[in-house]
Amino acid sequence: MIRSELIQKIAEENPHLYHRDVERIVNTIFEEIIDAMVRGDRVELRGFGAFSVKKRDARVGRNPRTGEPVQVDEKFVPFFKTGKLLRDRLNGQ
Repeated sequence: MIRSELIQKIAEENPHLYHRDVERIVNTIFEEIIDAMVRGDRVELRGFGAFSVKKRDARVGRNPRTGEPVQVDEKFVPFFKTGKLLRDRLNGQ
């Protein structure tokens, strides 16, 4: 599901809300999650999962085409850990 499909589904299930308001709500939620992660905070949605940021240290990688060593800088990557409820539903429990 992509963002526009999510907005459409929420708008269909809530006919009393304008489509533009649903879009604003969804975008605000995503922006708040992103802003929290940029600050290094963890975002937990009970039953769904938790978003966090993990640091990957600098390392020496390899260019897959030539095999030459390449310096890879340290970086931060988003990480998602599923919640128990979501995991159970995916596994049919």
